[in-house]
Amino acid sequence: MSATESAWARHTLLSSRRREFLGAPIHALTMAETLATIEEAIRLHRPLHHVVVNVATVVSMRQSAELHEDIAAADMVNVDGKGILWGARLCGVALPERVANYDVMINLFALCAERGYKPFLLGAEQHVLDAVATRLAKDYPSLVVAGRRNGYFKPEDEAGIVEAINASNADCLFVAMPTPNKERFLKRYRDKLKPSFVTGVGGGFDVYGGKVSRAPKFVQEAGLEWMFRLVQEPRRLWRRYYDTNTAYAGLLFREFRDRRMRRKVKD
Repeated sequence: MSATESAWARHTLLSSRRREFLGAPIHALTMAETLATIEEAIRLHRPLHHVVVNVATVVSMRQSAELHEDIAAADMVNVDGKGILWGARLCGVALPERVANYDVMINLFALCAERGYKPFLLGAEQHVLDAVATRLAKDYPSLVVAGRRNGYFKPEDEAGIVEAINASNADCLFVAMPTPNKERFLKRYRDKLKPSFVTGVGGGFDVYGGKVSRAPKFVQEAGLEWMFRLVQEPRRLWRRYYDTNTAYAGLLFREFRDRRMRRKVKD
């Protein structure tokens, strides 16, 4: 398959798998399809802007037109959260599986090491970023990190950071900043950034660098990762999760009710 044919096939796949749930764009892709699409973009030097959505993101998108625009402008949107996966299925939106952003990141680290691609790491605290680099050197000795920069900078620093990323000849960019900072940064500079693949990984560096623990697999499968995080940082997170989960429950109830009413009208 030629590069042109491959690019067209990718465009067709993403177009045909695009769905919408609670106003959020979502691509109905498996992890394997996601990784194959990313690998192709890097290999062919085709720009690919990737984001994920979870319960908190979808609720925030309903409250912020700017965040909605940032996410809707991305080329590929995965579901990172059982709450969205189950809610979408309940409302008749067929999605194959959860595609956790942390797992995408880990798989791409391995791919970069295997194929010689160079990632740039942007975000998190400096000591966390250093821990990530140390662990990467241990886990993937052949991996060459194009560059790294912590996530604590002022708006006036952004142009210089973009220049540093482009000068590094990185093939992909991982942005470990919270929502909406990472979405806003990538949307603002997506046309200026040279790495083929760009994505936001939220707290992914914190987990990989050992600052926080990731929930066990059975907790992830049960959709209770938020509770696992809450137990680790109750004073900081309890209000956020209460507000977000309550808002999402209301949105899901109304969406389910409205879809049922529309089906009855059609029948």
